[in-house]
Amino acid sequence: MPASVAAILADYTGRTPLRLRAIDAYMAFCAGVAVVQLAYCAVVGTFPYNAFLAGFGSAAACFVFAAALRMRTDPRNAQQFGGRGEGAFAEFVVCHVALHFVVANFLG
Repeated sequence: MPASVAAILADYTGRTPLRLRAIDAYMAFCAGVAVVQLAYCAVVGTFPYNAFLAGFGSAAACFVFAAALRMRTDPRNAQQFGGRGEGAFAEFVVCHVALHFVVANFLG
């Protein structure tokens, strides 16, 4: 591993709280799921197109919701958003419930 990558990783793990690293891991998972679905669509095809749209849209929306949660719970953004983040987590959960309700209805 190059020294610059090791330095960036050490800085990230040293300065980023565990809670934000967990959100970052979830965001990486959501992005990975979206890439896998897009690759599958490119290789195999889009026969059940509504299923592809629902899955890809769900992964992308989950990524966006997690990014909003990360911004609101980051201690460096406390002045801009205020509060401790419990309200942001509640919004995250409510948005996920609504999203998955819409995705389940879109699948048919």
